[in-house]
Amino acid sequence: METLLNDFSVGLFFMQAIILLIVILLMRKFAWKPILDALQTREDGIQNALDSAENAKLEMQNLQADNDKLLKEARAEREAMLKEARELKNKMIDDAKTEAQAQANTMVAQAQAAIESEKKSAMAELKNHVAGLSIEIAEKVVRQELANKDKQLELVESMLGDAKLN
Repeated sequence: METLLNDFSVGLFFMQAIILLIVILLMRKFAWKPILDALQTREDGIQNALDSAENAKLEMQNLQADNDKLLKEARAEREAMLKEARELKNKMIDDAKTEAQAQANTMVAQAQAAIESEKKSAMAELKNHVAGLSIEIAEKVVRQELANKDKQLELVESMLGDAKLN
């Protein structure tokens, strides 16, 4: 260290200081500015990327909210459509039941009318048959009664007695 102090030259020191200042000024003019500009550009790029990421994040949140809203609307619309379909199904079933009941009532009424018609027809036929049998029986009874002379006279007299003359 002592040799350094002995070899120290003030002129050399000033010359080296001036060269250092010139190098610093040249560096500042030609190197520092491009380096600082490159650093600033990089910092701006990073900040832009962060801003873009934040914007993308906000946009994703908005899209997610829109998707949730659309999903809720779709679910509500689906529920409304299902409800409408159920109501339509129930209405169709009720209409079909009502129509079937009306047809059944019509068929029952027609069957009852047919039964009543057949009953009247059967009753008329039965009356005709009974009347025919009654006439046959009366005819046989009268023949038997009129076969005997005494009985004929007796019958005529009883009929004349029953018939009143004015």
